[in-house]
Amino acid sequence: MADHTNGFRAQAPLGAQISHMLKARGVDTIFGIPGVHNQEMYRGIEEAGIAHVLARHEQGAGFMADGYARASGTPGVAYVITGPGLCNIMTPMGQAYSDSVPVLVLSSCLDEVAAKSGQLHQMLDQCGAAACVCEWSFEARDAQSAYHLVDRALAEFASRRARPRHIQVPIAALEGVATAAPAARPLAAAPAIAEALVDQVAKALNAAQKPLVILGGGAVRAAKGWRQVVGRLGAASFTTYAGRGIMGADAPLDFGSYLARPESAGVIAEADFVLAVGTELSENDLWREDLGHDAPLIRVDIDPAQLGGAPNCDLPVLADAGALAEALLTRDLGMKQGWQAASVAAARARWRAESDGERPGVAPLCDVLRAALPEDVMVYSDMTQFAYVAQEVWPMAHPGHWHHPSGFGTLGYALPAAIGGAVARRGKPTIAIAGDYGFQYTVQELGTAVELGLSLPILLWDNGKLKEIEDSMVRAQIAPNAVIAHNPDFCALARAYGAFAEAPRTHQELQDAVRAALSAGRPTLIYMTPALAAA
Repeated sequence: MADHTNGFRAQAPLGAQISHMLKARGVDTIFGIPGVHNQEMYRGIEEAGIAHVLARHEQGAGFMADGYARASGTPGVAYVITGPGLCNIMTPMGQAYSDSVPVLVLSSCLDEVAAKSGQLHQMLDQCGAAACVCEWSFEARDAQSAYHLVDRALAEFASRRARPRHIQVPIAALEGVATAAPAARPLAAAPAIAEALVDQVAKALNAAQKPLVILGGGAVRAAKGWRQVVGRLGAASFTTYAGRGIMGADAPLDFGSYLARPESAGVIAEADFVLAVGTELSENDLWREDLGHDAPLIRVDIDPAQLGGAPNCDLPVLADAGALAEALLTRDLGMKQGWQAASVAAARARWRAESDGERPGVAPLCDVLRAALPEDVMVYSDMTQFAYVAQEVWPMAHPGHWHHPSGFGTLGYALPAAIGGAVARRGKPTIAIAGDYGFQYTVQELGTAVELGLSLPILLWDNGKLKEIEDSMVRAQIAPNAVIAHNPDFCALARAYGAFAEAPRTHQELQDAVRAALSAGRPTLIYMTPALAAA
């Protein structure tokens, strides 16, 4: 007898039923690597009509799921094996946790670990290990528990702060025959924000003469509304790195993503009211202890944990960023004249010059690349000096189009995450930006990109060393040590995987290489060195 909701027979091994359940709930792609322990999870993938992307390492699979989620706005899903498979994906899980990305990891696990030892892939506490880097990690010992946890994860992704979840299922349970998952139930609408609270925020905005709005990653999907609110007020704005693009590339009163510049604290102190929306105002946003404000501060966040201990906050508002923007647009918001566009532009010019002075040559190359790329390009960057500069000086026309491993700060993110993003955005421009050292963490995923036929430009910045670490050591009066490693011939390595490779010598050649790579039918490594900046 068929289950017409899930399109699958009522009785089948649980591993297959889980794949059909995911398909019925909108999952169309799974990233992972099959193994003897999780092979039952693969029984139903093709039958369910789900595409599977074969990574070369579980770390790559996790970053691909992360990149897919960021690009699509829907959860990224990964299948991994017991023990080392789960351990390998924990770094991507930690990154997704830090950056609020909805990633669902499903792993197999051993049936018994307390009374038996010496088993393949055995860990003392696999579930507990994963719990250290995700919102929750649970074991489902039977079909109904597995279905409940999957639905719980998907519901929480849609209604709460999106962070990774992990579900492990014992091998025997995956192999056992199970009834098909129940039909999905629609989620109830989130409660509306209280009118009195909206009035309180609107009153504070209208009472100010120099209001300042700080927009973080939590406001990205409400960018249109917040752009209207800020514009109607005549308020100035900053965005965090994760919030880049919310205000567009040319907003006259937007200070951009320069919050980490020391002088920004003085600018923020000029405001007579500050509204911070969807941002932790964390170390990775500010790189200083305090925001710098002297005026009242209202913080808006969907995560109560962020609001409970918010320092120097006069009113914490637990609300969805989009719901608050929509509500504020129904209020009368008076135009202010306290901020001047010329002063904002002058500050941005000073801060760009500072950034260029700290890491010379990168800012002009950012201008060259930006001119060659379509406005809707989606960028995935790694922990590299090129990206540190670009996050400040590269204006973004669209929000949610630049993704960087900010909080956890892992290396090796850009290439596999860009693969996931390109899978989610087939036919749309996607690029990766990596440094010479971080690229080698996940270089093997070039094989996946070649298999998929992705027209993916990979911009590789090779300064021949761990330059950011060297600079930090020098500032700390430590003799630089262990910051130089032997690099391969990156172009030859890319070609060995079946990718294209270019080493442009002029800015024009760089632009030509990037444009060609966007329609090449396979990935293209574009090799850049500091010498190119001076070309």
